[in-house]
Amino acid sequence: MPALSVLIKPASGACNLRCGYCFYQKSAREFMSLATLEQLVKSALQSAQYCCTFAFQGGEPTLAGLEFYRALLNFQQKHDTKNLTVKNTIQTNGILIDDAWAAFLAEHDFLVGLSLDGPRKLNDANRKYADGSGSFDRIMQAAAYLKKHGAQFNILSVINAQNARKPDELYAFFKKKGYDFLQFIPCLSECRSAHTLKPGQYGDFLVRIFDLWHKDFLRGERINIRFFSNLVQMAAGYPPESCGMCGYCTPYLVVEGDGSVYPCDFYVSDLWKLGTVSDDLSALLQNETARRFTAPSKLMHDDCHACPHVILCRGGCRRWRETPTGKSALCEDYKRFFADCGSRIAEIARAFTRSAQASL
Repeated sequence: MPALSVLIKPASGACNLRCGYCFYQKSAREFMSLATLEQLVKSALQSAQYCCTFAFQGGEPTLAGLEFYRALLNFQQKHDTKNLTVKNTIQTNGILIDDAWAAFLAEHDFLVGLSLDGPRKLNDANRKYADGSGSFDRIMQAAAYLKKHGAQFNILSVINAQNARKPDELYAFFKKKGYDFLQFIPCLSECRSAHTLKPGQYGDFLVRIFDLWHKDFLRGERINIRFFSNLVQMAAGYPPESCGMCGYCTPYLVVEGDGSVYPCDFYVSDLWKLGTVSDDLSALLQNETARRFTAPSKLMHDDCHACPHVILCRGGCRRWRETPTGKSALCEDYKRFFADCGSRIAEIARAFTRSAQASL
């Protein structure tokens, strides 16, 4: 296996926020022990070739404590016998990010994803503490600490029934703050119904955001929106890097706090348990449960084959296809988006291709 990616939940479902749309709050809450962490690092580095990525999510992964991540680095140094490229990332709500955390993350080249749903009113509509108060001020403090120490960080926003109505406000806010790498995650059926996107809402949101982004792009103001960047890559003939955009499930491993291993963040259940961190991780990706999991992801709905947008849509994430019709829950939204924006995506892809050829 040339490269290996492991998504780790060191605090399981434990979190210091109570976001209105969170689907992970009822998950097990066993914190990962240092012994389990070391076994995971050892197994991952033994299984990988060339590159190994350790991605920490939650719940809230900073609840595991800063010493947990200091131990991680020690274990990586101890067990990296093949001189691999080792990468670390962490997705955080920012509540615990202070000066010490930011300095550590910057010093050790962690790529940080900071969860923020927009300006105060939009963010605090859902991203709340248990007492109902909003988290906006604390997240902005976290961003300031990360900037102070030069840590790499991007913004992850859950697009829900509230902020989807305000694409101009959302885009202007992020642009003004200088947040130039954005990732949008649609709030679908696994979220609580009051916050779930209504039919057509995400398509309208994407079209308007693309209009704003494209105008800036033509002016030379480059903001990296992950979804758009992946689409341009795909239109230029390159594979996407984002999970769910390939048209089938790509292999990665999700590790819960107790060391159990699963094939996807959305399928952490006994039915899909692949094994534990004591197993050969590369072998887990090839076992019968893994094959049973990935097989359906390669099957598109019959209508997809005749759709003019299939080359970029690829049928969507497997999770989104679990609908009564078997089509992606975002099918109509994507049709709306690609019909409006597809030609401009292709135009940008051609420009990048010409530029790359000219530089050879």
